[in-house]
Amino acid sequence: MTAAYPATDMRTDTEVDVAVVGAGLAGVGLAARLRRAGRTGFAILERADDVGGTWRDNVYPGVACDIPSALYSYSFLPQPSWSRVFAPGAEIHEYVRDVARSEGLAPHLRLGTELSGARWDEDAATWHLTTSRGPLTSRVLVTAVGRLSDPRVPEIRGLGTFPGRVFHSARWDRELPAGLRVGVVGTGASAVQLVPEVARRAASVVVLQRTPPWVLPRGDRAYAPGEARPDRASLAEEADRLFEARIAGTTAEAALRERAEAHLHAQVPDPALRALLTPDYAVGCKRALFSDDWYPALQQPHVTLEPSAPVAIEGSTLVAASGARYEVDVLVLATGFETTRPPFAHLVTGRGGQTLAEHWAQGMTSHASTVVHGFPNLFVLDGPNAGLGHHSALEVIEAQVGYVLGALDHLDASGGPLEVSAAAEAAYTREVDRRAAGTVWLRGGCRSWYVDERSGRLTLLWPGRAAEYRERFGVFDPAPFVTDGVPAGAPPR
Repeated sequence: MTAAYPATDMRTDTEVDVAVVGAGLAGVGLAARLRRAGRTGFAILERADDVGGTWRDNVYPGVACDIPSALYSYSFLPQPSWSRVFAPGAEIHEYVRDVARSEGLAPHLRLGTELSGARWDEDAATWHLTTSRGPLTSRVLVTAVGRLSDPRVPEIRGLGTFPGRVFHSARWDRELPAGLRVGVVGTGASAVQLVPEVARRAASVVVLQRTPPWVLPRGDRAYAPGEARPDRASLAEEADRLFEARIAGTTAEAALRERAEAHLHAQVPDPALRALLTPDYAVGCKRALFSDDWYPALQQPHVTLEPSAPVAIEGSTLVAASGARYEVDVLVLATGFETTRPPFAHLVTGRGGQTLAEHWAQGMTSHASTVVHGFPNLFVLDGPNAGLGHHSALEVIEAQVGYVLGALDHLDASGGPLEVSAAAEAAYTREVDRRAAGTVWLRGGCRSWYVDERSGRLTLLWPGRAAEYRERFGVFDPAPFVTDGVPAGAPPR
């Protein structure tokens, strides 16, 4: 497949109706729906030179989706020819590029354009954006930057003096030769995928584990030629039933733990190693991982599991908290992303000069996981409580896209800026907190990137089933909003 869109943007307008920041799955999905709705006055700002988001950035060996492929495409543009049960990252990237081509998004793409600021103009009721390609104004601003776009680099004494190659897993060195001594920091989703592949080419691998992950069997395989793909609707219903296992103390939670423990026992016969790989928290408290080759990789003779975090770099020596020392040529930081404190929030300034980061000083909040009081005509895709810990992210993203389209229709009819009320945001936050309280994400005994470290609140995930979110928030409801100080559903003054 080829993308068939230009490497640079074709539009030079300085004023648009809708500015979309980010050309990953959320931004491209919204743009496709805007075009289908007959809305052409929009621009997609993307700081990279291609669409694809996380699937463009992550090219490490073994990168793949951990959601069944059939659930990982837009419902309005299904991909009928995934090669495997769990799609490889390159295929997903190509799918997003194909959507940009087939939906005619080329005239709207502004690649290589980084947002450096966005300020709400109260008098003009517009957003003023500053970008690396010049200023832009828009009636509506949509952020679609995702939560896995800004790598988190740990503080390790001497890291800057390491003489070998060092990079984050999301900034993979494509020129990395075989036969090197590789150190991998972290045992999360990226590490579980890349370590087995790296071990095939490295002279030695040491994996530094601060906390072991729960790993479930994956069961990946290639589809046979002509084989029918699973039904998306049936898979979606099946995935939603997994939410029961995220409620602490349920039978479903206990059954999921038994399954994870059985997988560990079946693949790791050595009781000492198995003890090091057994988490002390509930399954799903941190992101549950899926792999059939992670445990076998750790038992290869040239692979070492170091059960402590790195504390220092001394020349080419990696020093662990346990005191163990390892000579390495390459250091891979599989250390995750800035999730609960998204950097883009510092760039967005709403009413009264308050930034989104200041509004979220005690953790991200919203109404419907999409709109924020004090920030008129702003919509945040894949933001506060918009993730799913048991299902495909596209379930919520598509609902949010429907919500934005309905809001645009309402704006066209009302004329005034659209701002959710403080009461509605507070009520939604209380609901999220109440429902999150009984989940493994808060009661499972772990620290995770789902939970805001300042407030202890669950701020990344929707604490419910995907079907409920779609039903409640897939269509815009003006009731919780004010338009120019008046409730959105009230008669005009």
